[in-house]
Amino acid sequence: MTEQVDSLFSRPLLPLANEEDAEVTCGVAFPRIAAQDGQAFVVHVIEKAGGAPDKAGVEQREELADDLFDIARRAAESADIDIETDLRFDTDVGDAILDAARDVDASAIVFTPRGGRSWWDLFSGDVRDRLIRKSDRPVVVLPHNDVALDGETDDESDDTSNGET
Repeated sequence: MTEQVDSLFSRPLLPLANEEDAEVTCGVAFPRIAAQDGQAFVVHVIEKAGGAPDKAGVEQREELADDLFDIARRAAESADIDIETDLRFDTDVGDAILDAARDVDASAIVFTPRGGRSWWDLFSGDVRDRLIRKSDRPVVVLPHNDVALDGETDDESDDTSNGET
């Protein structure tokens, strides 16, 4: 069983939502990927409005994506792993993530819980269901309470109720 779990980190896709998410997700996932001598694929999806005016300008959203990818590149360099980045535009974030995973033949789709809210609460039911039910590969949610935003071990985490790893 260890071989199956370990192989999840050989070529994972990491969708990144914002700067904090990029720091935490890369900080938790990249050591696991490095232990497998793996490669990471990082994607950021800019949600298109589907005919309605977009909430933020495309240029502003592309700058955010560049910032996220810079965070990921620095973390990858520190972990001594290779990464590829991908910026996607889609009206359906879940479909875009699944398409990206298929396009790179990702071994898994890897997330961490985001912010103070549950990972499940950050995605609409449609995106959540699409990722969990429609994915043709494993979806892995990693605990984030062992990494602080600066990449150091966070022994002061308030989330001690979850004893799973």
